[in-house]
Amino acid sequence: MPSKNTICLWFNNDAVDAANFYARTFPDSAVQAIHRAPGDYPAGKQGNVLTVEFTVAGIPCLGLNGGPAFQHSEAFSFQIATDDQAETDRLWNAIVSNGGQESACGWCKDRWGISWQITPRVLSEAICDPDPAAAKRAFDAMMTMHKIDIAAIEAARRG
Repeated sequence: MPSKNTICLWFNNDAVDAANFYARTFPDSAVQAIHRAPGDYPAGKQGNVLTVEFTVAGIPCLGLNGGPAFQHSEAFSFQIATDDQAETDRLWNAIVSNGGQESACGWCKDRWGISWQITPRVLSEAICDPDPAAAKRAFDAMMTMHKIDIAAIEAARRG
């Protein structure tokens, strides 16, 4: 049974490439189906790939090949919780080295313009520390980072 709620992501005719990358990169991700247009449409012709059904980290998504009319922005992002530095590094490096861009505080953008927050669980715990001084130290450390350095966050939290 299809999910009642699916994230629809607009692509400039490269939804299959994006879906395949996500399926290779993120655990619990896969491409389920590729659907071709039954007729011509503004951004394509009959028989072109119109939509791609896929999951990213268990989240159902639909990639729509809608053409160049709309671009992604940081107003929407996937936040992926990581368990250790190796997982953080692997996901961050996969996105950035595949034509993506680094940003601040654990954010990066893939080559299709979709934003990702690669967020170690340690960071989330640290900035919510019940000790306000420890939380602030961890937060201040994060604010200086691109990819999150777990050891540096833990050291800042400890003071």
